[in-house]
Amino acid sequence: MVIDDSYTGHVSPGSAPQRRTVPGATITKMSVGPMDNNVYLIVCSATGKSILVDAANEAQRVNQLIDEHAPSLELIVTTHQHGDHWLALADVAAATKAPTAAHSLDAGALPVRPDRLLEDGDSLDIGNVTFAVIHLAGHTPGSVALAFAEKGGGRTHLFTGDSLFPGGVGKTADADAFTSLLSDVEAKLFDRFGDDTIVYPGHGKDTTLGVERPQLAEWQARGW
Repeated sequence: MVIDDSYTGHVSPGSAPQRRTVPGATITKMSVGPMDNNVYLIVCSATGKSILVDAANEAQRVNQLIDEHAPSLELIVTTHQHGDHWLALADVAAATKAPTAAHSLDAGALPVRPDRLLEDGDSLDIGNVTFAVIHLAGHTPGSVALAFAEKGGGRTHLFTGDSLFPGGVGKTADADAFTSLLSDVEAKLFDRFGDDTIVYPGHGKDTTLGVERPQLAEWQARGW
């Protein structure tokens, strides 16, 4: 599988995966399926150990990516229970024999029982890269984001599933769920991380917290 190392953050179904190299890790982003889901493979540069975020669709392509570019897969994390984010999960887990993880509140809806139940504040050590687990309730009850900082204390890289996108938070079922999600996003993401934090959403292009921060009041006012 050919990887595009000219990273822009804009991928589409069928396009070559893009890889970004940062201090301590590489991040590969691939779009799969009819809903343009993003799959992320993060590899520790020092050890070769890796983590997959959302085995969303097209299991054959995802497995090829892993086989050729991350043979030491340590964990598959599902960000939330919606089916478009786990359609390839059973096949990828079976092929790689890698353990799976999800938040306890969304675990029951998945086709594979998670080997690890995630909770807010957990840490995941993948080689020399440590990911913080952040629970963001609202899009689904058990939606999670993962964050890691570059080696040496550089930028934070934040994988938000469908909880935060360029231009707003994820879709919610009602006003209470929206209030919950926006509150969590503000307190656990915007209040915690700097403006240079890169956001990798479950669909579409990347953004930064700095780009999105001025829109928080607008999101609150519009209610979505």
